[in-house]
Amino acid sequence: MTKETCIALLSGGLDSATATALAIEKGYKVLGLSFDYGQRHRKELKAAKQLSNHFGLETHHIIQVDLSMWGGSALTDKNQKLPSDGVKEGVIPNTYVPGRNTVFIAIGLSLAEATNSKKVILGINAMDYSGYPDCRPDYLDAFQLLANLASKSGREGKSTELWAPLIDLSKVQIMKEAMRLKIPINKTWSCYSGNDEPCGICDSCRIRNEAMKKLNHSNL
Repeated sequence: MTKETCIALLSGGLDSATATALAIEKGYKVLGLSFDYGQRHRKELKAAKQLSNHFGLETHHIIQVDLSMWGGSALTDKNQKLPSDGVKEGVIPNTYVPGRNTVFIAIGLSLAEATNSKKVILGINAMDYSGYPDCRPDYLDAFQLLANLASKSGREGKSTELWAPLIDLSKVQIMKEAMRLKIPINKTWSCYSGNDEPCGICDSCRIRNEAMKKLNHSNL
């Protein structure tokens, strides 16, 4: 029996790697999709390639969509300083990239429809996150409705599912899943900076390190 195909938006970080591994565990054939969007560094793309090799993905597309042309985020504009004082409740930080997930998911849906894939796998998470508007359940629900209406497959009742298996998990729970699935956590990259080693002070590093601390696995 031919395996059903799905598309994994593979950023190179822990969350997308864990979501990808969960899809493989369920028996899906996974195609990888990553984006060179003008981010500060290319370390996450290197990590995405390494993860693609680890998972043995049949294909791994890297699409260039240069969002740095208009900036609007500390991740695409090096003149903006990365925040280093922690996540603040109710405040969307300047690491939010305008429209990034909307663009990425739209391209993922295009690839999914062209390859007759059943799902687009997203590593978004609404628990331990930086307050981004495009990582929330209501955003995901609204985009699913759009996907149903905007595609031939959707109009024929065979719409691609936006699958976010980590949406309600804490970072500690995600870390536990990553370890259970034997993901090479040391090959994932979450830091916003472009240094050789994780900075340890950006929001992404803080959230990840706190989870590691709670699990007493600070050497991962």
